[in-house]
Amino acid sequence: MTTFLYELPTTGAISFADFCVDRSLGNSYTTHIANATQSRANLRGVLKENKRTDGEKDYLKIVKILDDYIPQLCSLISCAAHDEISLQLEPVFSWRSTLSAHVLNSSPRVSLPSLHAEYAYALLTYAFSLSNLARSIVASLGPYEHDRAISDVERKAKDEKLSHAITFLCRASGIFSFISETVLPRWRDSRDGNISGFSLPPDLSTEVNGALSKLSLADAQSLAIRKLLSKSAYDSNITPGPPLPKSHPSPALIAKLHLECGALYSSARSLAKTPGSTGDTGEVSVALRRYLADEYAFHSALAHKWLGVDAGEFGGTAKGGDAVGFLAWSKKELEDLKDGGKGIGITRGEKEKIGRTLRKGKVAEELESVNIWLKNYKKVNDTLHFQPVPPQADLQARIPAGRLAVAAKAYTQPSPIFGPGSTEFIQRQTEEIDLALAEKSLEPVGDNLAEPSAATYAGAGSYF
Repeated sequence: MTTFLYELPTTGAISFADFCVDRSLGNSYTTHIANATQSRANLRGVLKENKRTDGEKDYLKIVKILDDYIPQLCSLISCAAHDEISLQLEPVFSWRSTLSAHVLNSSPRVSLPSLHAEYAYALLTYAFSLSNLARSIVASLGPYEHDRAISDVERKAKDEKLSHAITFLCRASGIFSFISETVLPRWRDSRDGNISGFSLPPDLSTEVNGALSKLSLADAQSLAIRKLLSKSAYDSNITPGPPLPKSHPSPALIAKLHLECGALYSSARSLAKTPGSTGDTGEVSVALRRYLADEYAFHSALAHKWLGVDAGEFGGTAKGGDAVGFLAWSKKELEDLKDGGKGIGITRGEKEKIGRTLRKGKVAEELESVNIWLKNYKKVNDTLHFQPVPPQADLQARIPAGRLAVAAKAYTQPSPIFGPGSTEFIQRQTEEIDLALAEKSLEPVGDNLAEPSAATYAGAGSYF
C-alpha cells in the first residue's frame, strides 16, 4: 500500500521587524530578525510553488528550507522569553488548514496569535513534507520486488531506498508527537487566558496530532513489512502460493506486524474522531478518516491471510481447518475493500482518486494471492486433513498480539542559533565579563603602605 499524501498548507506574508524590538546592547539581533523574515519568506514562496505545481513535487527543498527556518524561529521565541527581544504587539500568523473537512476546494484560512502558533504550524508543515517525501521515494521504486528481471544488487539498492522512506516517516511520527505533547501545551501555558478563545483548526488539535503520529508510524511499519518480504516476493514471482520459499520470513511474524499496523490505524482513527479533535473550525478531513478506515481493514485482512498461511504451512493436520478459516475470512475482507471499502463519503479531488485507484490495485493483487492459498489449503483439508473450519468467533480468540518493527524517532528541538542558549550568546557574555574584569584591573589601588596597626598592649590608649 502507498502512504498518506498530505496537502501542504500555505501561509501569509509577515515581517518580524514589524513587531520585534531588539533590546540587546548594540542591537545585536537586528540582522538575525531580518534573516528570520527572509527565511520565512522563502518558506512562503516554496509552499506557494508547491501548491501550483502539478505532477512531481520537490518536498526535499521544503524540508531544507524548514531546516533553516525552524532554528531561527526557536531563537526568536527564546529571545522573547528572556526579554532580549520585546514584542511591540502580538504577532498574528495566517495559515491554511489542510486537515479540515471543507465543502469547497480551497482550504480555510486561519489567523493564529503568538510565535508558539507559528512554531506549531512550521513543525506541522515539516512533518507533512517528510511524509510526502517518503511517499515520493516509494512511488519512484515501483513494484520492484515483482520484477523478474531485477538483479539482487538492484533489489538491495531499492530496499535501501525504502529504508530511507521508513526513516522519514519515523521522523514525521516523532514530530507529530512533539507537537501534541510539547508545543501545543507550551502554547497554552504561555497565555494567561489559555487558547480556548481562538478558532483553532483540527490541524492544531492535540488529538489529531497524536493520531497523525500513529498514522506515520503505521505507514512506516507497512513499508518495513514490504522490505522484509522483498526477497521472498521476488522468489515467489514464478510460482506464487505454497510452499513458501526458503527466503520467506515467518508468516506468524508477518501476521503480527500487520496486526500492529491495523491497531495503529484504528487507534489513530479513534483519536481523529474524538470530540476534542475537531477544533473550532470543523471536522477532520474525509480523506484522512477514509484512509485510516481502509488501511485498518486492509492490514486486518493481511494479518488473517498470514495467520492462515502459518496454520497451513506449520500447523500440521490439526490446523488444517484454521488455515481455511483464516484465509476465507481474509478473502471476504478483501472483497469488501475491493467493492468500496469502509471509507466514508464521496471521493473528492484528483489526489483522492489516485489514492483509491492504487489501493484497489493492491487489494486486487492480495485477493488473487489469498485465492491461491485458500484453494490449495481447502483441497488439502477436504482430501487429507478433514478438519472442521472454525467459526470466525473462535478464530478471533486465537489471534495473537501485534508487534512493532519500527519506532518513532523522537524530535529534539534545535538549539538557538542566536540569543539565550546559543553559542553566540555565550561567547558575547564571556566577552562582556572579560571586559568588565579588565576594566576593574585598571582601577587605581591607592597607597600600598600599610598603616601602623593599632596598639594592643594593656592600657593602650589610656594616658595617666
